[in-house]
Amino acid sequence: QVQLVESGGGSVQAGGSVSLSCASSTDIINTYCMAWFREAPGKEREGVATLDSDGTTSYTDSVKGRFTISKDNAKYLLYLQMNNLKPEDTARYYCAAEPVCGGDDSNAYSYWGQGTQVTVSS
Repeated sequence: QVQLVESGGGSVQAGGSVSLSCASSTDIINTYCMAWFREAPGKEREGVATLDSDGTTSYTDSVKGRFTISKDNAKYLLYLQMNNLKPEDTARYYCAAEPVCGGDDSNAYSYWGQGTQVTVSS
């Protein structure tokens, strides 16, 4: 049974940083594509970043240069380091997993965590 549990969200002022973690109950983090999505009130779930099993990363344009996705295979942990945060980054952030990267299509991912809230004030 695959379980993903996010942590690390909170409230921060614009320009600040937050680091999110996603703990996997199994070693899928080593072989699956891992992704971060976010969902703001009234908006569709949006792909933020992906990290393929070969180490390839991708980011949505709005976070390039500010966010970094990484993982610790030994600890079964996925990370999202978020710097220079903006109010428009306010959302609930979810980690997701799928054997093959589905880009920013949330329907392409089978495994999801429950999310962690990040609120950025101006």
